[in-house]
Amino acid sequence: MTLMKSFLSAAATLALTAGVAAAEPAIIFDLGGKFDKSFNEAAFNGATKWATETGGTFKELEMQDEAQREQALRRLAESGANPVVMTGFAFGDVLAQVAPDFPNTKFAIIDMVVDAPNVKSVVFTEDQGSYLVGMMAAMASKTGTVGFIGGMDIPLIRRFGCGYAQGVLAANPAAKVVLNMTGTTPAAWNDPVKGAELAKAQKAQGADVIYAAAGGTGVGVLQTAADEGILSIGVDSNQNPMHPGQVLTSMIKRVDVAVYNAFKEGVDLVPGINVLDLKGDGVGYAMDENNAKLVTPEMLAAVEAASAKIKSGELVVHDYMSDNTCPAATF
Repeated sequence: MTLMKSFLSAAATLALTAGVAAAEPAIIFDLGGKFDKSFNEAAFNGATKWATETGGTFKELEMQDEAQREQALRRLAESGANPVVMTGFAFGDVLAQVAPDFPNTKFAIIDMVVDAPNVKSVVFTEDQGSYLVGMMAAMASKTGTVGFIGGMDIPLIRRFGCGYAQGVLAANPAAKVVLNMTGTTPAAWNDPVKGAELAKAQKAQGADVIYAAAGGTGVGVLQTAADEGILSIGVDSNQNPMHPGQVLTSMIKRVDVAVYNAFKEGVDLVPGINVLDLKGDGVGYAMDENNAKLVTPEMLAAVEAASAKIKSGELVVHDYMSDNTCPAATF
């Protein structure tokens, strides 16, 4: 009888453990949608990779407006999804309110730090990757003027622009950097028409290479640069294939890795801050058949040398978010 009780108890424990381990993960995409060819799409690719490798399934939600953030987060947590991953800094305040209500659910947020015992915060050193593509922009420019178009005007995007400007001036101290932000509301992430207008305006000021860190808005920047016969630089995902031979490179931000890792950890996701930097391949630049003819051996040698110095700590790229200043540009 005792043996049978022990067997049943062990079986029940095993079933419970298996049920927890099999919890379905979930992801909420920020405004712009999962096929924005940039940030959200990189996140979707990470989730898809996990599903393909494991045979597992995941829940997903695409928001239509700001008012849905809390509702979407609570809905997934209540459904039993675990962990719940969200893309974008804008989820920060909502997650800080929701996470305590679901202490047994693990959450992961990308691009923001939320201090809670059940939250993993994943951030990137965008300044480092932007520095490298800035060097490439300066070396590829024939006019000595390059541009940067950001999405929503927030410190995070200024970090991209500041790192970029530092790289530009490191490669060409006499270069001019034109910087513009698309707007001050979340709509700035999904306005390709405004992106196109800003790209044309920057070209009129002499820019012949433009780096877009603007989510879906950047699609308009890259398209206009191609139409106007100048070069562009993509962001987050590898956007080189969008306009072969006209996108100089893309600043890769491994959002896909962040999501994949969170899904892989599952209910064992480790809370705390996770920094994905250049040394850990969290950021970098894209090289493929689409831009091979645009990047010279000299350019590659220069950026690889700078990359090695950044990884070793010999070269420190100023982070705009450390003090909200940029030694290389004025916003």
